[in-house]
Amino acid sequence: MENDHQSERIALVTGGNRGIGMEIARQLSLKGLHVLIGCRDGEKGRLAVEQLNRQEGVKVDWEVVDVSCRGSIDDMMKRIVSKYGRLDVLVNNAGVILDRGVSILEVKETVMRETFETNYFGVLNLLQAVVPLMKKQNYGRIVNLSSGVGAFQVHQGLLGLKGKSAAYRISKTMLNALTCLAAHEVGDADIKVNAACPGSVRTDMGGKDAPLSVAEGADTAVWLATLEENGPNGGFFRNRLKAEW
Repeated sequence: MENDHQSERIALVTGGNRGIGMEIARQLSLKGLHVLIGCRDGEKGRLAVEQLNRQEGVKVDWEVVDVSCRGSIDDMMKRIVSKYGRLDVLVNNAGVILDRGVSILEVKETVMRETFETNYFGVLNLLQAVVPLMKKQNYGRIVNLSSGVGAFQVHQGLLGLKGKSAAYRISKTMLNALTCLAAHEVGDADIKVNAACPGSVRTDMGGKDAPLSVAEGADTAVWLATLEENGPNGGFFRNRLKAEW
């Protein structure tokens, strides 16, 4: 184990090779964290790291992981523990939308399952792998990138559980429930588990006409990832404000 990493916070941002995830990684690095971006494709990870590290004050590394595969998650965690001995921050940003505009009455079961494998089970498996380590070190910040389109309540102008893209919406509803349950389980340890809605952001998923920049979309997640000890636990936030589930 490399002891020189023991004094710095180690952060993992899944899906960190592009879009909001890449911006979250950049902002966390600027705050002094040692950031790892997790991605399925090692070459894409390498290129993203090269791009980020060209910016002043930014230093990130990458880890290959397929969040839809528990074995891949376990292998990555073994490498992280061996190399750093800790993981202080987990940002579950990796996600897919495979049924854009498709009704719940028309979506294929295979699409639902594939969506849930990444958007829900991937986060569940990461939480189960990471929380015991965080409890051991008595510190952890976990941020789940969710969305108001999966909320039961009308959410700051979004429709909540109405409309199309049913698999994606339901996966985010499940993620919100997971956030609440996981937050309850961390007990008295200094661990915070929260969900963030980035809003409609100009990324591949959000589209070029979305109103928010990636920097604006990343802000709430970065805030939750660096909360002080008296910060919230088990909440859902947008624009750093409490949102309705």
